[in-house]
Amino acid sequence: MKNRFMLAPLTNQQSHEDGRLSEEEFHWLTMRAEGGFGLTMTCAAHVQANGKGFSGQLGVWSDDHLPGLQRLAGAIKAQQSIAIVQLHHAGMRSPTRLIGGTPVCPSDNAKTGARGLTHAEVRQLIADFVAAALRAERAGFDGVELHGAHSYLLCQFFSAEVNHREDEYGGALENRSRILFEIIDAIRSRCRKDFMLGVRLSPERFGMKLGEAIQIAQRVMAEDKVDFLDMSLWDVFKEPEETGYRGRTLMSYFTELDRRNTRLGVAGKIRTPREAEAAIAAGADWIMLGRAAMLQHDFPNRYKAAPSFNPVQMPVTRQYLKDEGLSDKFQNYVRGIWPEFFAD
Repeated sequence: MKNRFMLAPLTNQQSHEDGRLSEEEFHWLTMRAEGGFGLTMTCAAHVQANGKGFSGQLGVWSDDHLPGLQRLAGAIKAQQSIAIVQLHHAGMRSPTRLIGGTPVCPSDNAKTGARGLTHAEVRQLIADFVAAALRAERAGFDGVELHGAHSYLLCQFFSAEVNHREDEYGGALENRSRILFEIIDAIRSRCRKDFMLGVRLSPERFGMKLGEAIQIAQRVMAEDKVDFLDMSLWDVFKEPEETGYRGRTLMSYFTELDRRNTRLGVAGKIRTPREAEAAIAAGADWIMLGRAAMLQHDFPNRYKAAPSFNPVQMPVTRQYLKDEGLSDKFQNYVRGIWPEFFAD
């Protein structure tokens, strides 16, 4: 990477409903590569048709997606930015209206109506994550990230609250996390040696216990098979929610782990140069910008020119966001979760 700024994988609802890349999503991502991000990551791209989690989601489950993916990879890399696809399956969070059927889960889930995957379907899911990685490689991307956070399907396997399987993919944490490590091993054996592989984890909420998230993170790094671990921490400087872990920052539980050759990235309310520098000083190898990157596509270039620059603050106008590469679809999605973005 030419710097320590990574574009966080942000849901944006801009692509076509069949998973093909849209001009709006192409513009949003390439604008960040042009703005200086050392690594530009796509939004969550689903690896199976029934893994779609939101409208307008980018797909990587069919060769029909290859032309758009090839164009995107080439444009990102032309800016000397590393191009990464985030591989995703929404599992029980797949809306029935989008997938035209019943969502799936590690085991039957009464709250969401999701049905448990059969053993054969778990094996197929692993194969489809690997096929998606191979497809990203064919498209010219530098690597992929496995989305194991935010209660999507891999995270659902990790959670003892959600995963009640009685086979080798349920029970003890080693079994609940088995799917992740089998995907890692398969991608490593099938993709070229220098194809980058990362993992995203989130340590709290969605049935994830901090102690277990730490164990998974340590194993990911100790086995030395991935290039980076991306920790989505909600707020990099906050204390943990679990009482027994308070008194220090949530991030510190991950920066203290033995990384071997794995790089550690963190995300969570890093919005200013001072906060970015503080996260690096606290032990992160790189930082991931989400909302800050939405507000300023060229945050890294601005930082390079003037490390103490003052970034744009919320709220801003819809026209400002449009000029920053956020389409009407993206803005409508953002308004639903972060209305504080908007001055109009």
